[in-house]
Amino acid sequence: MSVDHRKLGRELDLFDSDPLIGAGLPFWLPGGAAARHEIESYLYELERRAGYRHVNSPALGKRRMFELSGHWDKFGDDMFPPMRVGDDDLVLRPSLCPHHALIFKSRGRSYRELPLRIAELGPMYRAERSGVLGGLSRVRSIMLNDAHIFCAEEQAGDEVAGVLRLMREAHAAIGLGPVSYQLSLRGPGRRYGGDEADWSRAEALLRAALKEAGVAYVDAPGEAAFYGPKIDLQVADPAGREWSLATVQVDHHQPRQFELEYANADGGRSRPVMVHRSLAGSMERLFGHLIEVHGGAFPVWYAPVQLAVLPVGAEQDAAAGDFARDALAAGLRVEVSHDGSVGARIREAAGRKVPYVAVIGAREAPSARVALRLRDGRQLDPMPQAEAIALISAVASAHSPELLPA
Repeated sequence: MSVDHRKLGRELDLFDSDPLIGAGLPFWLPGGAAARHEIESYLYELERRAGYRHVNSPALGKRRMFELSGHWDKFGDDMFPPMRVGDDDLVLRPSLCPHHALIFKSRGRSYRELPLRIAELGPMYRAERSGVLGGLSRVRSIMLNDAHIFCAEEQAGDEVAGVLRLMREAHAAIGLGPVSYQLSLRGPGRRYGGDEADWSRAEALLRAALKEAGVAYVDAPGEAAFYGPKIDLQVADPAGREWSLATVQVDHHQPRQFELEYANADGGRSRPVMVHRSLAGSMERLFGHLIEVHGGAFPVWYAPVQLAVLPVGAEQDAAAGDFARDALAAGLRVEVSHDGSVGARIREAAGRKVPYVAVIGAREAPSARVALRLRDGRQLDPMPQAEAIALISAVASAHSPELLPA
């Protein structure tokens, strides 16, 4: 039976919505925000170690910027109307790439700086029609894991290959498995930016990167971005429906439109290639998928609450509080539950998909020990509290899908 993230996400207090905020504008509750923060932090650090430099850019831009980039012509009907402010028409952005192109252009660049990898977790907006909105999968306010690599033509192949490797690492940690790779190409009846030579080089480059990665793929005519071909990683929901989660794209069009240049090794000027990539797509669509794939039982490292502490009686409240403070100090997300019978509290924690429940009774409290119950029903022998904290911390820090250390 398939899982509906809209229902389960609300039952688990991950996200919700309100008519006064508006359709397609969900808000994240503390549990969902905690899980999302862990994944955002992981992606940030993964990118940092891979040589990306993080930036922040505004969610607004002049209409003229999006006319230059081509977004206004291509996506104008799906963008929010311009806001007249003084002499400017300001638009909520549907994409981050024009801002990143202008960050590259903000000062002189040399070939010695390339490849320049710019990353941002940034907001963008789409004026989606009411009929297609649903849960986290189709929304109007989107937080995108995005990056753009500015490089020389001869560097682009290695950069795309590096992105594919980074995607595989990220997806393994998050608990995702791509179903297929799709090479999205031009198709008849649509307008695209750039010239034939640029498109041919970009398509050949992406095919070579897929061959080097050793993965099978299918051609998808008509699915290219308007500025260039792309590789889309397809994932499947529990019902078997496929959709794109991550992407890497090669773009010659926007560097030309924004007149991007760098000083080359011969003392002349050259135009960079712009490689667009997202390791995990938007946080909204990603979590809509993760809720369904994991049935709300997230891996330990991004579970909203990692540890529930249950004192058997009031006499164990002090011991439970001390243990919870130590676990919190060790970086774990922990809650103490007092109300109801121990059995009812264990069932409540199981319903919330909490990975670990620590029961502290009359036998455990005097010796500073806890009895751990795992989300999958296993029970461990009572152990010292420090050992329990170390066990959970080891599983979390390893980004393991298991509940016990390897």
